Amino acid sequence: MSGMGIAFATLPSFAYSTGLKANVKKPAFTFQLGIASYSLRKFSLEDTLKMTKRLNISRMSFKDYHLKLDSSDELIAETVKKCNDTGIRLYGGGVIYMRSNEDVDRAFEYAKKAGMEIIIGVPKQDLLPYVEQKVKLYNIKLAIHNHGPKDTNYPSAESAYVKIKDMDPRMGLCIDVGHTKRIGREPEKDLKDFFERVFDIHIKDVDQANEKGTTVEVGRGIINIPAFLKEAVRLKYSGTMALEFEKDSDDPLPGMAESLGYIRGVMAAL
Repeated sequence: MSGMGIAFATLPSFAYSTGLKANVKKPAFTFQLGIASYSLRKFSLEDTLKMTKRLNISRMSFKDYHLKLDSSDELIAETVKKCNDTGIRLYGGGVIYMRSNEDVDRAFEYAKKAGMEIIIGVPKQDLLPYVEQKVKLYNIKLAIHNHGPKDTNYPSAESAYVKIKDMDPRMGLCIDVGHTKRIGREPEKDLKDFFERVFDIHIKDVDQANEKGTTVEVGRGIINIPAFLKEAVRLKYSGTMALEFEKDSDDPLPGMAESLGYIRGVMAAL
């Protein structure tokens, strides 16, 4: 990727530094960009934080590569301090799988100790009433993550929504736009249809609308990213829109920078 591309991707405030002042009204974006740390799964915590700052991102959700679910209280506190010292808000954890009551207990204790706002999780469907109890007890939101074709638990956002729509309002969704597209659904439609329960978004792009679809740089795939972002703005989505870049795990930074540059460019156009 060119130096110009990386420079554009790291411009602050969605690349609004245009030099225009008096007569330009900036759109009131109610969401923030973030990163799902799975994108940097092969890197240490320290390198992950450094690269995140290079991308001018200040919000991150941690996969357990960067903070194990069974970490000691001391390690959790130390890790949160490293994030804070770097200027990064550790707002959530996930994706966290929950296959038993013990898994649920551990996830909520982990999130509480780390000061997380949200758990991006995949609880077994029969555990949802127990998860709801924990959501009420801890006042930590749950966002169920859809995983597309072949996933028997929550292949789509709808498959999760129908299970939690009558539960506590803190039981919600993390829409993964890539898996949504791979199952043949339009991400912007799901965002609109289930918006009342959308707490988190994993934004990415894919090359095919089927189970063979894989992650590509945002803007190079088949997802209509401008339409999705326009819908998020129209609905006044106020959660985090976290880039989850699954490609090039040994060297993801150029693709992440290109992806964020494209997203910020679309936001500037809006």
